[in-house]
Amino acid sequence: MTFSNIGPLDTIMKALFEPYKNSVTDVNKVSEALVEKGVIISQNEIVNDHIAFRTLGVPNLGIASFEKIFLHYGYTKKDYYFFEKKQLNAYWYSPPHPRFPRIFISELRVADQPQEIQDTIKKYTNTITTDPVDELDLDKPEAVGAFFYKSLWDLPSLADYTILAENSEYAAWVIYNRYYLNHYTISVHELKEGYNTLEEFNMFLTEIGVKLNNSGGIIKTSTDGLLKQSSSVAKMVEATFADGEQLQISGSYVEFAERLALPEYENIAPKQLKRSQRRDGFESANADKIFESTYSSQTKS
Repeated sequence: MTFSNIGPLDTIMKALFEPYKNSVTDVNKVSEALVEKGVIISQNEIVNDHIAFRTLGVPNLGIASFEKIFLHYGYTKKDYYFFEKKQLNAYWYSPPHPRFPRIFISELRVADQPQEIQDTIKKYTNTITTDPVDELDLDKPEAVGAFFYKSLWDLPSLADYTILAENSEYAAWVIYNRYYLNHYTISVHELKEGYNTLEEFNMFLTEIGVKLNNSGGIIKTSTDGLLKQSSSVAKMVEATFADGEQLQISGSYVEFAERLALPEYENIAPKQLKRSQRRDGFESANADKIFESTYSSQTKS
């Protein structure tokens, strides 16, 4: 990712990415291996397809609150997605300029959860009586960058985290990690030949020891065949809870996407394709399986 610091949105993206990169070891592992193989000169050459956030659908939080930040900076709200089994809503947002990543924001449908889960979540979020984004000066990018790591609610107890995890691993991830960047995504089609298809790139990832999410297959492909996605499995991190107890829980991960040419542009050479000539947006069936990169079915397999 390139942060030119020529505008406030660059500052925000850097504030998001640097702590994430330092925490998610696969980020540097992949970029360093690409440099070693001569695919790129530096990490700055990697094109970030999209970044993703998880939220809780309760008053003063959730998508309706969080999206205000990116809408303020010129993002455009696009398609809605519903994940019935995981009980999630989501939208994606198109950037104001192609050099910025798309954004994918999801939220847990808290009102659809069992009462014990609702009560456990509200135990932490009921103290938030106004929208915290409304209290931000959105014209100050440094303050916005710091907001993503702000403790909006109390650190959960291990007991409460466990209650949530048994019913919704998504809810448990959010209650501990809050608005921490869930993942960023390498656009593999922007890389040099030999690495610019997801099949080839996944072989490279396997060779360097990156464990891939196999839910729904290693490669998740949209119904039109034009969007292919894979992801690493989240590394386990040592978490300390409110009661001082510790537990290894899933952190964040890295995604890898290949966007193929739209039918009317399929005869254009890949390196000549513009972003607008490739498949845009997302696919709910793909995203449904990508979510599981932080789930125990993947991290403990």
